[in-house]
Amino acid sequence: MIVEIVSTGTELLLGQIINTNSAWLSEQLNALGFNVMYHSTVGDNRERMAQVFTAALQRADIVVTSGGLGPTLGDITKEVSAKLLNRDLCLHQQSAASIQTYFSSRGLDMPESNLRQALAPRDAIILANNCGTAPGVIIEEAGKSIIHLPGPPNELKAMFSQEVVPYLNRRYLAQGVIASRVLRVYGIGESSLEVVLKDLIEAQSNPTIALLVKDCEIHIRLTARGENASEAQMAIQQIEPIILERLGDLVFGGDSDSLEMVIGRLLREKGLTVSLAESCTGGLVSSRLTDIAGSSDYVIGGIVCYSNAIKSDFVGVPDTLLEAHGAVSEPTAVSMAANIRNKFGASIGIGITGIAGPGGAVPGKPVGLVYIAIDGPKGSRCFQFQFSGERKEIKQRTSQAALFELRRYALEI
Repeated sequence: MIVEIVSTGTELLLGQIINTNSAWLSEQLNALGFNVMYHSTVGDNRERMAQVFTAALQRADIVVTSGGLGPTLGDITKEVSAKLLNRDLCLHQQSAASIQTYFSSRGLDMPESNLRQALAPRDAIILANNCGTAPGVIIEEAGKSIIHLPGPPNELKAMFSQEVVPYLNRRYLAQGVIASRVLRVYGIGESSLEVVLKDLIEAQSNPTIALLVKDCEIHIRLTARGENASEAQMAIQQIEPIILERLGDLVFGGDSDSLEMVIGRLLREKGLTVSLAESCTGGLVSSRLTDIAGSSDYVIGGIVCYSNAIKSDFVGVPDTLLEAHGAVSEPTAVSMAANIRNKFGASIGIGITGIAGPGGAVPGKPVGLVYIAIDGPKGSRCFQFQFSGERKEIKQRTSQAALFELRRYALEI
């Protein structure tokens, strides 16, 4: 089944809002086995929106829209689709009551304009909004489906998961079940990974194998179809061990596992603690580790030691070492890791120093040069990286590398 995603709203065309909805919807729909072939964006103009909807219905089986379901005169999505399909807009009494309850339960008076949100094209399927006031609608026309979802991401995601997925399963996936699995990989480039999995990718049928570079990682998505959930899962389970055997510890998690979540579980299981001395990352690694609830079980603390004086006075890096090798060097990173470990009494210490740019480069030490040292029961190790990109990208890539090497080190203990 071919899907087109249409994002509505002039603010998207003006660049005032980043469109994350279409990316999220594409990911969800592809995981369900649908083929998202087109993305369109249109402003709040009736004529142009009708043109986009017409084109989408000509080339797609399912059209999913986001935005334009609010209470203002500029929220015209349902109005445009109703006119295009020669359907009247009717007040949906249950939706109107739900909107009134939403306001009264919060001690607020409901503006009359909010009743516009309860209007729906005749014979439309109403989608409940459990996170806001704008219900969604599904219009079935000539064997096709138009699905209108609200613009706010939290409302869109909840409505899609709670209302749209069951509808799609009933309407389009009755002849089979789709199962998917994501393997999250770090430490290998996309082209190199493709070489490792080349025979599996070329021979793929069920499940399919897709590679996606995302947030310093590569995601391997396995998607299988079966007559039932068990059969679909079995198809994935037959190929997943083959991939894991080839990639080893380059696969750090699956599905929604983040690297910091995986590390948190690992450190807690092994009874390990960590402390950090961060320079070029400015506390980003500590921040990511402590994003996980309960991280106080294994994160003791850290120091952001940007200046040489802080590296020396608070972390304990000898002045003579800094003078001889410089702040961005392997000896400095190793000293930072060992001293922060001893100072905080942690099982593992991490020292990070580098040049995030855009300035700061010197001969022999370009922007993006980073040293990450780890000190612990298995001794001291230091890793040198040469990252590229803007300052924020270099910091993010450094934090990812530090977390990945922390995981590898902890696995050996």
